[in-house]
Amino acid sequence: MDICVDRPASGWRIRRAARRLLTALCAATAVAACSEPPAPPPPPPPEVYVADVVRRDVPVFVDLVGQMEGDQDVDIRARVEGFLETVRFQEGEFVRKGDLLYEIDRKPFEAALAAAKAEQATAAARLNKADGDVARYRPLAAKQAVSQQELDNALAAQDAARSQVDAAKAAVEQASINLGYTRIHAPIDGLIGTTQMKAGNLVGRGENTLLTTISQINPIIFRVGVTEADYLRVFRRRQEAAGKDPVGAQIELTLADNTVYPHKGRLGPIERAIDPTSGTLAVQFIFPNPQALLRPGQYARSRLVLDTQVGALAVPQRAVQELQNLYSVAIVGADNKVTFRNVKVGQKVDSLWVIEEGVAAGDKVIVEGIQRVQEGATVTARPAPPAGSGGEAK
Repeated sequence: MDICVDRPASGWRIRRAARRLLTALCAATAVAACSEPPAPPPPPPPEVYVADVVRRDVPVFVDLVGQMEGDQDVDIRARVEGFLETVRFQEGEFVRKGDLLYEIDRKPFEAALAAAKAEQATAAARLNKADGDVARYRPLAAKQAVSQQELDNALAAQDAARSQVDAAKAAVEQASINLGYTRIHAPIDGLIGTTQMKAGNLVGRGENTLLTTISQINPIIFRVGVTEADYLRVFRRRQEAAGKDPVGAQIELTLADNTVYPHKGRLGPIERAIDPTSGTLAVQFIFPNPQALLRPGQYARSRLVLDTQVGALAVPQRAVQELQNLYSVAIVGADNKVTFRNVKVGQKVDSLWVIEEGVAAGDKVIVEGIQRVQEGATVTARPAPPAGSGGEAK
């Protein structure tokens, strides 16, 4: 009897425990579901800075690299052989025409001049004697007091003596010239270089010895080599501007430190023929150089303005991307979506780049943030801050 009574009680307890366990599991599941964080919102569109494609008049120019040379470069050489006694100038300074530069030991040349003058005097004495003999023999020969042969001998001796006098005069003149060569003067005004010979050196042996060089550098010559195509553009522009505004009145010069030379240049002589080895034609530009800033041998870059392109389309240079000689820009449309376009570029002017094909006036190009976008992406476009004061495009 006891066994039959306990079994129903044990089953009831088991079912009640199971219900409690199920309730606890449901509650735990509900709590866990409520504690999960909500899904994050989508990221905002990337922010980029854009600038408008603008129209402006831009110059059409040719950029040329060249080298300076003096308007006159005069080599100073020793014209006689001797020991250099003194150097009379400061190296690297300006000298005036006629300034004494060098002195060569004069003593040997003074002695040679004295000997030549003595020989001239001897020749003159011989000529006087020959003149006297002819004057004496001529009337005697007329009276047949002396033979005609003796008169002829006297006349021949007179001619020989006269020639000896002429030779002696020439020797004196040459000796005087050589003595003058021992003092070397500046032939022009200009900037003198360093001396190649110092006092005590033997100069003038074998061939004329180069002592130094004087360059006239105001104005100074800037020599460039232009291609045939550029030469034709320059030549035609000069013909069009004849009698009006000579071509080259707007030649700019950029120095090695990327500063623009303050004085404008003009077009100078053009070489007669094209160099067959390089295919270029030598052209000279002439620049004033009052402060002697420009020196012979100096390299620089010139810009020759040929014409003006009216209404050219231009974008900031930083908006143009280059990859393997292909150029592109990123355009933000009215729907704020990005489109990449290949473009054909022209010249760089100030901080802008002329675009010949691929954009239209009013298009908005990305100048900052292009690395964060791709084709078809939606962006937030903001106007780019104005660029700083533009210098020459590099």
